[in-house]
Amino acid sequence: MPPVQIPTRKFLPMKQRLTIAALLGLLALPAAAQEIAAPEAHAAARAGKLTLIDIRTPPEWKQTGVAQGATLINMIHPRGAAGFLDEVLQKVGGDRTVPIALICRTGNRTTQVQKFLQAQGFTNVLNVSEGMAGSRAGPGWLARRLPVETCASC
Repeated sequence: MPPVQIPTRKFLPMKQRLTIAALLGLLALPAAAQEIAAPEAHAAARAGKLTLIDIRTPPEWKQTGVAQGATLINMIHPRGAAGFLDEVLQKVGGDRTVPIALICRTGNRTTQVQKFLQAQGFTNVLNVSEGMAGSRAGPGWLARRLPVETCASC
């Protein structure tokens, strides 16, 4: 598996980048690629069919706003991977079968977090692979002009 590129340099200090790198290093597990396009993720979240989780950092949330209806869980959790996992479990009421869609800036970090959650027994984790800013997978939440909200806690 090629080395993981961490697209957070301008947002995170070195200590946090190293924490992410350590977490991502643990995620070299194969996983079925389950992806969802931004418009479908938005529609499903609005209909209550999935929980949309934005795993970016507070500076990123503040910079672009957040996808309407998304739960904010910073993947760089103060308690590490265990703290992140606890917050996700709390959000889904402990049910690892609840449909979850993860979104980040371009889909890179969500791919790794998807693998992590699957390794923790989650069975229905989708990746909004175009992210907020767009990627090879698509133009992104923002370019598609899907609704965003101001981050109230940033």
